[in-house]
Amino acid sequence: MRDYIQSVPIKIICLILLVGSLILYWRSLSFPLFPSPTSTVLESREGKLLNAVIADDMQWRFPAKEKTAEKFSICIKQFEDRYFDYHIGFNPISFIRATIQNFRAGDVVSGGSTISMQVIRLSRQGKPRTIREKIIETLLAIRLEIEYSKEEILALYASNAPFGGNIVGLHAASWRYFSRPPEHLSWSESATLAVLPNAPSLIYPGKNKEQLRQKRNRLLKRLTEHNYIDTTTYKLAIHEPLPGKPHDLPQEAMHLLTRVIHDGQKGQRIQTTLDYDLQRQVNTIARFHHNKLTNNDIRNLSVLILNNQTNEVEAYFGNIKDQKEEYGGMNDIITSPRSTGSILKPFLYASMLDEGLILPNSLVRDVPAVYGNYRPVNYNHQFTGAIPASRALSRSLNVPAVHMLNEYGVTRFYNKLKSLGIHTLHYPPKHYGLSLILGGAEATLWDLTNAYSVMARTLLFNNHDHKNENFRFYQAVYQKNRKQSRKNSYSSPFSTSSVWYTIEAIQKTNRPSGHSGWQNFYSSPMVAWKTGTSHGNRDAWAIGITPEYTIGVWAGNADGEGRPELTGIKAAAPLLFHVLDILKPDKWFQKPVEDMQPLKVCRQSGYKASEYCPETKAIQAPHLAERSSLCPYHRIVHLDQSGNYQVTTQCEKPQNIISKPWFVLPPLMEKYYKTHNPFYKVLPPYKNNCGPDSENILDLIYPQNNSQLKLPKDFNAKENEVIFKAIHRNKAIVLFWFIDNNFITSTTDFHEISVKPETGNHILTVTDNNGNSINRKFSITRD
Repeated sequence: MRDYIQSVPIKIICLILLVGSLILYWRSLSFPLFPSPTSTVLESREGKLLNAVIADDMQWRFPAKEKTAEKFSICIKQFEDRYFDYHIGFNPISFIRATIQNFRAGDVVSGGSTISMQVIRLSRQGKPRTIREKIIETLLAIRLEIEYSKEEILALYASNAPFGGNIVGLHAASWRYFSRPPEHLSWSESATLAVLPNAPSLIYPGKNKEQLRQKRNRLLKRLTEHNYIDTTTYKLAIHEPLPGKPHDLPQEAMHLLTRVIHDGQKGQRIQTTLDYDLQRQVNTIARFHHNKLTNNDIRNLSVLILNNQTNEVEAYFGNIKDQKEEYGGMNDIITSPRSTGSILKPFLYASMLDEGLILPNSLVRDVPAVYGNYRPVNYNHQFTGAIPASRALSRSLNVPAVHMLNEYGVTRFYNKLKSLGIHTLHYPPKHYGLSLILGGAEATLWDLTNAYSVMARTLLFNNHDHKNENFRFYQAVYQKNRKQSRKNSYSSPFSTSSVWYTIEAIQKTNRPSGHSGWQNFYSSPMVAWKTGTSHGNRDAWAIGITPEYTIGVWAGNADGEGRPELTGIKAAAPLLFHVLDILKPDKWFQKPVEDMQPLKVCRQSGYKASEYCPETKAIQAPHLAERSSLCPYHRIVHLDQSGNYQVTTQCEKPQNIISKPWFVLPPLMEKYYKTHNPFYKVLPPYKNNCGPDSENILDLIYPQNNSQLKLPKDFNAKENEVIFKAIHRNKAIVLFWFIDNNFITSTTDFHEISVKPETGNHILTVTDNNGNSINRKFSITRD
């Protein structure tokens, strides 16, 4: 009984020791097995290598893949471990055979290690090759077999085996030695890589070629003997050349690789949405156009292509990197905020259509205007008086755009841009003011191309009032973001009808040299597109939309230097159309008639027809078009029998008066409009002593009401006078000028005066000799 009691603690101790040993053995493997840094690898959507950067320890070590290429798998098993699929990490037969071979040779000529044991040795870097270490490797290899499948163990070996120099892992070796992935290697190439890890320093490619060839050919012979390859394949394989100096890796999307690292994905294998062939073509086209642009010292450009069906990025060219460092080639312009120029105008046009503030061809003002200290001008420094809104957009006229924004509201448009995904509006709306529509704000090519793509996808998915699972708001460039992007679907900020008319308008934009007359050629791609040029010719934009793609292009200098020919039409548009030539889009958007309603409009003004419009036409208009204003320019005028004078019942019998509708613009609009429209009929004058008490025949060009004016200075800092301008429908009239009821002067024919008012608030009054007058409030400030 005493002996039994004494033996119990011993059994418990033994059990504890056994359990403890098992726990220690189970935890003997550290995870991850290979904590070494890896290269950041960028792949196309097809899995082709786009770019890679060396790991932090200066080794070309690609992130591990779950599967090993079949040919390499067969080769490495035949060369290193023919019983790999059958043992549990340790092969006694191989170990005994290696012991006998070493004893006979008097040296270590064979280790008898299995692939599993080699994985352990590779993970325990720098350990000596002793019997003790061999025992440890054997025990850990068995533990490895418990934890991992055979396929996973083989993948660990392939990803971490040395292949000579600073090349580690099968994938890095395959690209450095053969410029293609392991899956595309021949039997000879796979055999070459299979024999390298056995002695990478001895048979480094480019050295000891005969030894490398003999080892490779012996392995190929073994593959033939075991019926993995036939005799013909063997004979061809042994004559394939051996690799020489390692190849450079592809550099097809360097700036996207930098972005990947910046996004916190360093050391990972990132599969992108880029189309490999398209990316390479875009790279070539961009460099071709860069060579032309450098003649004008334009050194930087970028291109972004989105697939509108999937909203995935198919090409990403961030900048020209192969140039002097001071030219900023390393900057990714796609994500760099730049002045927008005129590129935002289509969004304003679509917004006003959506809210019934304009119709597609409503006349908008194109006359001189000053808003505070802001005085917009058109690119040609001319005015048309009034122009259809769609034509103002297609011609990218600045003054009508500013008038439209003033009517729509800066804050409302600012919020619309935010809803479109423009993330660079860091200041409140008041900071930008009306210059917001002409480059007063900055945006990235990434955001702008997506915003244009939103318009295309609005039509493609007919998505406005409800969410559509296929309508994704933000573009994806990484494959892993695709599912998440699908979850984040939003309704479009525009109706399909407003987008249709916007795209129809910018489709009519004049194309660059070499593409004029495109309507006459069946093969010419249909595209809706818009350019933009920032103040000082610092940024050139061109963005095009087709049902298949949205293409964004930027050209300029990263340091902001302006150049004379740096405009959207000359610097960016040619590249855009070159890209279109290779994409060959062959579809067009369907008109969304279900989102439109019939509306009768005035043929001359484009407004909703009033009872006075003599010529009307029916259009399909956006749903809220019914809210739009009636034509303000047609009215009934009363003429004498000759039709040469206006009359009233004060001087003409009612039965002798001819009443007819007349298209009448305000004096300032009329002044410019009639020079561009020869068929415009000026309103006849009134017969003497037969006019009404008041008539809108007098207008002030400058200043605008409530203007804040600062007196201009010359080069000597001396104050100059400010110039006020007026216009009258009657050329022979005399105008009298007053400031704060103090008479200043009178003018005839050319109605301009130069004055230097005191600092403070003032009222300007202009009166003609018929008693018609107009007032303007303004204020003068000084530094």
